[in-house]
Amino acid sequence: MNYQWYPGHMTKAKRMMQENIKLIDLIIELVDARIPLSSRNPDIDGLGAGKSRIVLLNKSDLADPAQNKLWKGWFEGQGAHVLEVDSRSGAGIRAISPLVQEACREKIERDRKRGIVNRPVRAMVVGIPNVGKSTFINSFAGKACAKTGNKPGVTKGKQWICLNKNLELLDTPGILWPKFEDDEVGMRLAFIGSINDEIIIMEELACDLLRVLKDLYPDAVTDRYGVTWQEEPAEMLGEIARSRGCIRKGEVLDLKRAADILADDFRSGRLGRITLERVP
Repeated sequence: MNYQWYPGHMTKAKRMMQENIKLIDLIIELVDARIPLSSRNPDIDGLGAGKSRIVLLNKSDLADPAQNKLWKGWFEGQGAHVLEVDSRSGAGIRAISPLVQEACREKIERDRKRGIVNRPVRAMVVGIPNVGKSTFINSFAGKACAKTGNKPGVTKGKQWICLNKNLELLDTPGILWPKFEDDEVGMRLAFIGSINDEIIIMEELACDLLRVLKDLYPDAVTDRYGVTWQEEPAEMLGEIARSRGCIRKGEVLDLKRAADILADDFRSGRLGRITLERVP
């Protein structure tokens, strides 16, 4: 299946980010800890050239703990300040404010030498759709500032949020890039729900996911559904359908329902803590 999705509002959102970047001291980039590279928009590197950068490995509670550590080290090796966070529970959130001060230490020192005291750091929060930016902002602020949802594309415009006298955040819409050069990237984005499910053939998505899981976490599937691995992903999806009672009138397997169950179990962490990408 060809995984591509770039609705019109994303072009407008990218233009808005380009217009506001001159106001920004720091970029806080959220990536999905399960696919840390595929969930990075390559346009952000060009957009944020010369700006301090914090990378948050969000949804780290859903990702393989050993892989989280490896990815944290890899991003730090690229020159970023990095934290593992879980925006829903608030894990790791308290460590962000000190990290902001560390990442912007040179800017704060420059201001001090010019006699500018207590000018807040302005940070742009960026990330792809459904990576958890709004949940992160609400968790960081300790109150509901940003609209959240479990579908991509909830945030449509920019929003300034004053957290305290030291930090202001610019919330931005989740944006993808116009074309995924690597089909595997689009596929992984579909796995985590960053591409609208309404344009996806879920049975094909489930077969692709099973193919990947068989290589990386085969026990996650067999333990969850009590099935034995089959030669073909479509046969395996059929086994999952049987184990979950996804059967229509006339004893026909409901593969669409089984695919929805598999996708939901992966996205929610019911399959276990899984990371689908390895450090380069």
